[in-house]
Amino acid sequence: MYIKSVLFASVLVVLISASCATWRACETVTNGVVSSVVVSKCLPNAKRCILKRNTNASMEIDFTPDIDADKITAEVKGYILGVPAPFNLPNPDGCTDSGITCPIKASSTYKYKAQIPILPSYPRVTVDIQWKLKDGEGKDIICAMIPAKIG
Repeated sequence: MYIKSVLFASVLVVLISASCATWRACETVTNGVVSSVVVSKCLPNAKRCILKRNTNASMEIDFTPDIDADKITAEVKGYILGVPAPFNLPNPDGCTDSGITCPIKASSTYKYKAQIPILPSYPRVTVDIQWKLKDGEGKDIICAMIPAKIG
């Protein structure tokens, strides 16, 4: 019985760890709270997500906005040695094909989903990915930093 309990607890810890990607909230002021960020290509407890070139990575952000918004736009930048470089998403519209139906309401919980193409032309580099969701007026709803390495 003891061995089964220890085995179950170990499996539970692995499953919980596997669902969590390495990320942190941005230091900027936002109008919402991020509760989780999961990137499909991240290994459990890794310090950086390894994003393989010529593949797609899936991303999910669970968040609760503090404001209502009729429109959501995703804005992504990669920081290489502290220097920002904009990243053009195939679909920056956060209300279309993202798992979210707009308008969104304050204090409700949402799951934003996106596919990230990791192009073969990207250099092999260590990068911090800043992912923001903005409202129609350009105010930051949420912001998350994801440490990554393109390999």
